[in-house]
Amino acid sequence: MFYYLLFFVWFFTAFLVHYFIKTFLKPACQVHLPPSPPSLPLIGHLHLIGSVLPKSFQDLARHYGPLMQIRLGAATCVIASNAAVAKEIFKTQELNFSSRPEFGSSEYFIYRGSRFVTAQYGDYWRFMKKLCMTRLLAVPQLDKFTDIRDQEKVKLVESVMSCAKEGKLCDLSSEFTIYTNNTICRMAMSTRCSGSDNDAEEIKQLIKTCLALAGKLSVGDILGPLKIFDFSSTGKKLVGALKKYDRLVERIITEHEEKAVKGAVVERKDLMDILLEIYNDPAAEIRLSKNDIKSFLLDIFFAGTDTTSAAMQWAMGELINCPRAFNKLRDEINTVVGNNRLIKESDVQNLPYLRAVIRETLRLHPSAPLIIRECAEDCKVNGSIVKAKTRVLVNVYAVMRDPESWTNPDEFMPERFMESSKEKIGEHQMEFKGQNFRYLPFGSGRRGCPGASIAMLVMHAAVGALVQCFDWKVEDGDKVDLSPGSGFAAEMAHPLVCYPVKHMNLFN
Repeated sequence: MFYYLLFFVWFFTAFLVHYFIKTFLKPACQVHLPPSPPSLPLIGHLHLIGSVLPKSFQDLARHYGPLMQIRLGAATCVIASNAAVAKEIFKTQELNFSSRPEFGSSEYFIYRGSRFVTAQYGDYWRFMKKLCMTRLLAVPQLDKFTDIRDQEKVKLVESVMSCAKEGKLCDLSSEFTIYTNNTICRMAMSTRCSGSDNDAEEIKQLIKTCLALAGKLSVGDILGPLKIFDFSSTGKKLVGALKKYDRLVERIITEHEEKAVKGAVVERKDLMDILLEIYNDPAAEIRLSKNDIKSFLLDIFFAGTDTTSAAMQWAMGELINCPRAFNKLRDEINTVVGNNRLIKESDVQNLPYLRAVIRETLRLHPSAPLIIRECAEDCKVNGSIVKAKTRVLVNVYAVMRDPESWTNPDEFMPERFMESSKEKIGEHQMEFKGQNFRYLPFGSGRRGCPGASIAMLVMHAAVGALVQCFDWKVEDGDKVDLSPGSGFAAEMAHPLVCYPVKHMNLFN
């Protein structure tokens, strides 16, 4: 404790000296940096930030402009908050903002150097992105698993139906997480929550633990050099959880390799089969390591399980709170699908209002409300200089709720995404490819989310099925509490728990 105290006194003194020099001995000529609110010593702008970061940044942007500089303790970042500035970052100067910085939990990540999602823009990242687009997450690969997604959707409806028959509450947050986790596990590694090993269930718990611990460590960035002391042992816990994940996936890799050695016929290759094929290919453009494989699958679980589950919760919450939209969607499903079978993925193209509901949900509640990039070289954005190595956060939550871009931006109005709507960009209907810079639910450009297609497949079918088969009653009152969760996350502050009431039973 004496050495901790000594270090703290030294650090505090050094910081005050640095602050004094920077504040009172400024050179006459100053670089025109982005505007910034008045800050306090040590804590910077922490006193201006509430628990919901995207909302806090949006409120500050109203006063300090669409590009501003914020300091949270020892961490400084630049925040973009409207479509015009987002376009500068994602398109006009895309190459300069094509890398992502390491932050938070990076030093405790056992696959450091193998992460696709946070990899620097270079040969490895380009190879993995090409692999995603041409094989791993390409439409032909996703089409091979249509029956898997359909089976998991049926299991979701059956589970909710059992709650309806018993007249008990249904925790949709848990149901959706199981649904997305099983779907991704089966597509990635041909395993689900079944059998004695219960691999998918264990993966679900490990991912939940890792996300929670990584979130706590990301807050540690405000401590600067002090975070290396890991006062709460959160870093050690994260390493422990990741090592458990490593052992589990190593066993599944071994099982896949043994099947290949035995010459077993694989009817359809899952993601791990494809990755192992490249791992064993001496002529591959880039040789993958097993850590690369494990890390990529972990990124898939991180990006696809909780985020997709949260988006579906938001969709159901908004629909329950808006009976007009709920009934309009049900009428569309009844007209197109009928009442003698469950909605299928192939029906979605004929259900424009369902597509509009999901689009509007992602506008109001993006799965990644803050997209982080790193500036490679000094450049000018929105008239201000952004220094090299600066962290840049694009607040897509604010971009997609900007009253200059959207009519009644905080209202749930799926109709704005219908073909007849006047709320379009140019001559083109809204899309998910990130070229309409006021609508960026999956980012934009080279670093746009490669898993958007699978997320949309999973969401449309599940939300459509639960509207088709059930009415919903809120436990306390008539409205779902749509308060957002804290931190960087996109989930609800409170799990979505409701009474399902059978409207249609297609499993008699």
